[in-house]
Amino acid sequence: MGRPDIVQFVHTNVRKNKRQAYGVMVHNGPSGLVAGHQHSAHSWGTGRAVARIPRVSGSGRAAFGNMCRGGRMFDPTKTWRKWHRKINQRQRRYATVSALAASAVPALVMARGHKVEEVEELPIVVTNDLQSFSKTGKAEEFLASIGLGDELDRIQKKVSRPGKGKMRNRRFKQKRGPLIIYDSDENIVRAFRNLKGVDLCQVGRLNLLQLAPGGHLGRLCIWTQAAFEKLNSIYGDGDSFSKEKKGYRLPRSLMTNSDLTRIINSDEIQSVLNPAKPHTKLGIRKKKNPLTNLDEMRRLNPYRNQQIRNEILGKRKRTSKTDKNVRKAQKARIFKEISA
Repeated sequence: MGRPDIVQFVHTNVRKNKRQAYGVMVHNGPSGLVAGHQHSAHSWGTGRAVARIPRVSGSGRAAFGNMCRGGRMFDPTKTWRKWHRKINQRQRRYATVSALAASAVPALVMARGHKVEEVEELPIVVTNDLQSFSKTGKAEEFLASIGLGDELDRIQKKVSRPGKGKMRNRRFKQKRGPLIIYDSDENIVRAFRNLKGVDLCQVGRLNLLQLAPGGHLGRLCIWTQAAFEKLNSIYGDGDSFSKEKKGYRLPRSLMTNSDLTRIINSDEIQSVLNPAKPHTKLGIRKKKNPLTNLDEMRRLNPYRNQQIRNEILGKRKRTSKTDKNVRKAQKARIFKEISA
């Protein structure tokens, strides 16, 4: 199972281990030289309507600051920067075997740009006679004979590098061609070393920087038979441990069959499952105001019904008593009018 993310991470950190320290000139001391500080400059102080930056004696030109002409850079580079990176051994091995597995997938090899349309099959494994080649012309004929003529034409083109890298001893970019992996050097390095873009590697020293240049999987690899047969002893196969790397076994997928839908719907699984239960959706109870919602008040106060009933009965009693007094007063007023 390939992991492009691990390959990219390991490649990014491994390629930092070839860097050499650099930094601006810093020779501190009474007669030392520090880049950007090679002036006799002092600040004029306040009161002269100018910035307090140090100024060159005699000219008044600002000095030392990173915004000044001829001044030092911001945050001068130091030689004691952390240049190299440590990468976990398991991650390095995982990335290497992922790159090896990807080199046997035609789609990934072609996606990387290699011309393998005329190659019969991948990976390319040839006899051990290749290890005894000593002439570059013979090596070139061999590559053309196995269907890599277009690949050789592709890597012949040399492109100028964009940017300032042209000034730093890397003026041109060279395309990466096939990687020759051998077991024993019987002049094979001498035969292939002068071909542009063709790299060589001993099977016991497989390097991620060669197997996945730029962190991109799918390098075209050509194996000798002895080198290919030695892979099982170096990395082990899917069932056994490696013979050369103590306690190491190839990474394996947790599921031998990743078609989970087919597994769940198979007769073996469905026959032992419980029948599906009716789906009852439990909604989220909405908060309601009991002062305006009678059902909510009844839920909180079961005695609320009796309270309402008592209020209604009391109101009726008061109303009937008031009506009786009103009728009595009306009768007395009518009798008084008649008597008068």
